[in-house]
Order: sequence, then C-alpha cells, then structure tokens
Amino acid sequence: MDTIKGRKMQHSSWHALIKEQLPEGYFGKINQFMENVYSQGIVYPPREKVFQALLSTPLEEVKVVILGQDPYHGPGQAQGLSFSVPDSIPAPPSLQNILKELSDDIGIKKSHDLTSWAQQGVLLLNACLTVPAGQANGHAGQIWEPFTDAVIKVVNNLDRPIVFVLWGSYARRKKALVTNPQHLILESAHPSPLSVYRGFWGSKPFSKANSFLEKTGQEPIDWLR
Repeated sequence: MDTIKGRKMQHSSWHALIKEQLPEGYFGKINQFMENVYSQGIVYPPREKVFQALLSTPLEEVKVVILGQDPYHGPGQAQGLSFSVPDSIPAPPSLQNILKELSDDIGIKKSHDLTSWAQQGVLLLNACLTVPAGQANGHAGQIWEPFTDAVIKVVNNLDRPIVFVLWGSYARRKKALVTNPQHLILESAHPSPLSVYRGFWGSKPFSKANSFLEKTGQEPIDWLR
C-alpha cells in the first residue's frame, strides 16, 4: 500500500487526493528520501513535523493558503508551518516584517507562533518540506515540489472560494496552478528585508483576505489570535 509514513498523514483528509495527483509510487520515493536525509545528518523540521501544515489544517477547513519556499534552517525554528517559529525562538526577519504589515493592516499579534492561523484554516505550506541544517533551500528540486504542487492542485479543485497568498517570485510562479476562477490570488513582493520595499509594505493581505472570505459567506480569520 502506497502511503506516506508520518504522524497520522496516511489517515488525513489530504492523503488520497494528493496521491491521485502524483505518479504511482511517489509516496514511496518520499519515504525513502526522508529515510536517507534524516539518517545522514541534521534536517529540519523534526521528522514528526514534516507534514504539520497538512495535519494542522484539514482539507475541509482550508480558507487561505500562504506559500513559503522551505523551512527555516536554524536549530529550533522550523515547525512544519511556513514562516512560523515557536515563541521561544526570536522571529526571523521575514516573519518580523509579516507581523509589522499585519500590525499596520489590522492590529498587533502578540505571538509570532502562527499555529493559531493554521488552526483557523490557513494552510501554511512550504514548497519544500525539509531542509538540511544551515543550508537554505538545500533540498530544492529533489523530491518535494511535485508533492506540494499536488497539494495546491487539490486546494484549487475545491468547490468553495479560497484565498491564495503568494509572496515573492518563487511563490508567484505557483500562480499557474491556481486555475479555478472562484479563488482569490493576492500577490506581492516577499517579506524578506531584501525585497520588502518592492511592494510588500502596504499590500494589506490580511484585511483583503478577510474581506473576500466575508463576501463569500465564510468566517474571517482572526489574524491577531
């Protein structure tokens, strides 16, 4: 049976629909990749949190997708949720800028752990789900992109309006996967200090997402929680 090993992943609402989007045997390739990289050195996030985004936000609860590139590559940072780190770890610069834009747009969020967003239907998905310690984007192009593209396709196929938040050129390339006209795409520069002045400041993604959710009869996200 072709399943992905991992905490409850094979029982999640995502599993079968993602499998339909991928070549036969691809889940087995993912399992082998993880066996290899986690046995050879330090990899983030902890293995049990690789699929945390999908486990925290069941498919039937997705309202918003925020796409990141890959996990943070420092000790204790990566949680399996794009851009989020535990409150016990200082917020990295991109996350600081996200929270500053949130403050200017809606209000101040006291925590920089974004788990509460995931629990409200915000899929915090990285395009690559693992990274070697100290090597940003070190697993790019190896196994994960077909899998996470399949996740995006599954969400695109939903029959209810979804907000896709695409920050930066890497995320914006995934726009081609969002073909359902009922969805809303919000795109801007990346919140990185290198690009934040190119259109991220003032983009107001949080209020725009909530306005769309309300107009389509859905509960808005409490971004400050």
